[in-house]
Amino acid sequence: MRISFLLYLVSFAALALCISCWDSRKKRDLLVRTKRVWVLSTFELQEEMNVTYPHFLSKMYNDKVEGKEFRFEISGVAVKEGYLTIDEKSGDVFVNKPIDRETHPSFRVVFDVYDKETTLKIDRELVFDVVIKDINDNPPKFFKIPKTVTVEENMEEGLLGAEVIAYDEDERNTVNSRFNISVIAQHPPEPKIQAKWMDERIVYLNFTGCFNYEKENKYTVTLEAKDHGTPPMSSTAVIKLNVVDRNTNMPVFKEREYQTKASEMEIKDDILRLAVDDKDTPNTDGWRAKYFFISGNEEDIFKLETDPKTNDGILSITKKKNFEITSLVNLQIGVENIEPFSKCENGKMVKQGSKLPPPDSVSVKVLMIDTNDPPEFQKTNVDLFEKEESDPGKVLFTPEVHDPDSTSLRFVLVEDPADWVSVDGKTGEIRTTKKMDRESPFVDDDNVYKVVIAAIDDADPPASSSCTISIHLRDINDHKPHLVNNSFILCRNRNDKVMVSAYDLDAEPYSGPFYFLLNNNEDMKLWKLDPAYGQQGGLITLNPLHFGNYSVPLVIQDQQGNVGQETLVVVVCDCEEKDTCRSNNPTIDLGGPAIGIIIAGFLLFLLLLRIFECNFGKQKRTDITDEGIQTLVKYNDEGAHPLDKAEPVLQPPTTGADGIEKTTVSKNSSLSMVNFHGNKSGTLRISSPLKHDHIPRETERGFSIIRKSEVDGDPTARENGPKSYNCEGNKSKCVSLVELSFNNLGEDLEILDDLGPEFMPLVDIVKDTLSQKNAVSAPWDN
Repeated sequence: MRISFLLYLVSFAALALCISCWDSRKKRDLLVRTKRVWVLSTFELQEEMNVTYPHFLSKMYNDKVEGKEFRFEISGVAVKEGYLTIDEKSGDVFVNKPIDRETHPSFRVVFDVYDKETTLKIDRELVFDVVIKDINDNPPKFFKIPKTVTVEENMEEGLLGAEVIAYDEDERNTVNSRFNISVIAQHPPEPKIQAKWMDERIVYLNFTGCFNYEKENKYTVTLEAKDHGTPPMSSTAVIKLNVVDRNTNMPVFKEREYQTKASEMEIKDDILRLAVDDKDTPNTDGWRAKYFFISGNEEDIFKLETDPKTNDGILSITKKKNFEITSLVNLQIGVENIEPFSKCENGKMVKQGSKLPPPDSVSVKVLMIDTNDPPEFQKTNVDLFEKEESDPGKVLFTPEVHDPDSTSLRFVLVEDPADWVSVDGKTGEIRTTKKMDRESPFVDDDNVYKVVIAAIDDADPPASSSCTISIHLRDINDHKPHLVNNSFILCRNRNDKVMVSAYDLDAEPYSGPFYFLLNNNEDMKLWKLDPAYGQQGGLITLNPLHFGNYSVPLVIQDQQGNVGQETLVVVVCDCEEKDTCRSNNPTIDLGGPAIGIIIAGFLLFLLLLRIFECNFGKQKRTDITDEGIQTLVKYNDEGAHPLDKAEPVLQPPTTGADGIEKTTVSKNSSLSMVNFHGNKSGTLRISSPLKHDHIPRETERGFSIIRKSEVDGDPTARENGPKSYNCEGNKSKCVSLVELSFNNLGEDLEILDDLGPEFMPLVDIVKDTLSQKNAVSAPWDN
């Protein structure tokens, strides 16, 4: 049933094409079965039709089966966007509004037929196309066009470099979309500007002739793009040209001849100025002048420069010349611009070649006035080579001088900073007057001593010239090595070495590296040198040293055996962070005065011991009574006063077989030396425990206090008891042994000056005591 209906519909449609009464504005093709979809041929619609809408397009119908009704339906973009509709009963298709081809060049419409009773689709979809025919409704448009183009004035005719692109939205390859681009207006009219086609959409601006910046430097060019449709449509655009000035005008001298004058043998700037006119833009390379000599300056005496502000040419004299007589110098000077010149010739720009005119030129006359010429040294700079410390009186140099204007010359010494030479006023002979020292501050770093002499003629006014003599001094070994620094701090809490540097004013091979030697055998017990050769020597302590100042004699020897002797002072201390001695260092300077104090204290101690021995031996009392001020002293301690200790237990004295009284000291007692203050007598005390069991027999006698029966020939001493001993002299400044410590004395060593002549026999007493076979010895002597 469905197939019969479809064939019937197709046959009906084919028949309809042959009926002349069918609307001639519609066309319908036979149905074509393609992949089970029936496609109707294309319907053509003109875009933007000026008709009454909705406008009938076509009718979709079929042979209805008797007693059945059908429903027609279409779908697609055209339907969705409201361009096409269909009457579902009659099958009439209508166009509802104008269609723009540039938006929708064609539509594909799906056509369906349904059984109205069963709502079933009669067959698969039927499709027809609607093609929109183009009309010329779009003008060509400029897609790419520069607003401004820069053109150089001296550009040769041809392309300007301005690219223009246009397009037309109408259907391609039709008269509606084909267009031309042309220049329809130009101001100013010269040179002629055209549009040159590159392809169907692109043109370049082209010109013939020459631009002239001085006449016109801005142009306006109007372009038109016009299609071939009916009626034709077009659009326009404007391009502006800016012309850049170039050197198309030559500089011209304002005057045709110049004159000036100058003195010979004189270097002088700006003796003459040359002015030019140039019509090009100021302060551009096409305006800036460049002056040059054409002739007359073969000896390169003159110089030409350009004033950057005024563009004037400046003539100067840069080299001295003796003209002997007044002379006239003729100079021919030309001028051109920094930028090469170009010119429009017969409507075409010429940049080089014979067609260009030569640069402008001018004649300049310079009158050179003859003047007194100065003397001329054959050599203005002389190098001499001498050995330093040579004996004075040697002739170093005699100059050769020529003066064309004078026969009488005198010579003077202009520069002699160390006053080492003299000059003969008539001959210019240079002679040494003193020994020359290479190490002098007047000798430069290259070992050169410079002397300047001048030759002066007798003209009015006199003229002069100078000559510089460079004396190169050769070194000899005339200086001894020295220490760079003579004192150092040795930080005992950090190291046991200091590095000492030496220097020698002499140069190689009369200086370092040096040999370092100790100059005292006693110092070799305390120090050693390592390294002992080089620019530096290392002083190292052999044993830990006490705090204080040490003087170390050194011998320093250079490579040639020249010896220098130096004393290095080394301060031994504990240091702070920056190698500085701490403020609380117990530094002791064991100089001569201090050693004298030590000897004096020791001798005084022996004297007191002797006095005590004699005094105690003559006593007959059975006990010893403390009198006066007493202080227990540990003989080998320095510093503060020692504390008192318990008194010893002493037995009554007894008389021995030798007739000498002895005092027995109890065990575990201590014995100490006695201090004497003023006129007070002293008492013997035990300063350390003595155990009888630990004392050898042969040394036991040494622990007895021995007194002689007579002291200094006084037989009554035993009966008279202890005798007081005063200090020698009426006004002597005696002090206790404790007060002889270095902490108490400090830097005050005047006590040695007050001992008096009586102190000297103490040496003899000590020697006699030690030489006696049975001399008394005390526990502290062991």
